[in-house]
Amino acid sequence: MVNDLKETRIKRIALLIDGDNAQPKLIGKILTEASKQGTLTIRRIYGDWTTPNMQGWKDTLNTAAIQPIQQFRYTVGKNATDSSMIIDAMDILHGKHVDGFCLVSSDSDYTRLATRIRESGFFVMGIGKQLTPKAFVNACNVFIYTENLLPKDTRTREKKTAEKTATKKEQPPKLDPMPLLKGAFEMAIQEDGWSSLATMGFYLHQLDPGFDPRTYGFKQLSQLIKSYGKLFELKFKEESGTTSVDVRLKE
Repeated sequence: MVNDLKETRIKRIALLIDGDNAQPKLIGKILTEASKQGTLTIRRIYGDWTTPNMQGWKDTLNTAAIQPIQQFRYTVGKNATDSSMIIDAMDILHGKHVDGFCLVSSDSDYTRLATRIRESGFFVMGIGKQLTPKAFVNACNVFIYTENLLPKDTRTREKKTAEKTATKKEQPPKLDPMPLLKGAFEMAIQEDGWSSLATMGFYLHQLDPGFDPRTYGFKQLSQLIKSYGKLFELKFKEESGTTSVDVRLKE
């Protein structure tokens, strides 16, 4: 077992946004999350800019240096944005202008595109709402839920509002990270019974690309694991000015 497993950092990323399925108010957070994977060399947003629902994007495009791509709706009620974005993505893929993609949408229509990108050996990241179909989430290497990009007070307020309006039958089940944490630990465990936190984090995204400590109220993976102190033990080591963290499952 490799002691320290890390994904190669992506240098060039194509950021492709479905303007009909993304939130303008989160553009700063979206750029930050995508930039964690590398440099955003291509930034494009797709939509019918003659419609009122795209108005919210217009004030952010120049500041964020995002290129708007016009796509008319040829049929009322039909969204042509996805086909235009998919065609552009395939052109970029075959041109080998980037090392990876960031697809911003909650639409299941992009599932096959994400799968095709991964099949070609390219990194693919998704950003969308928690209602995004699991097939699309799992087709990505990493998937970030936009709910985790909202300020904490906003997330709390929206959650309370949803709980008030939904019946018990409609409410989603409470999320439990333990099956994922235990599964990732078992994949990363070394002969001495310990696992590095970095390796465990890698396997968590292998098990669930949408895994994010922020979903459970913690900014970092170490904080989430620490909250389960009865089950996990953390060990911090200082080496050459950097701190590494190891994890062990208690007997």
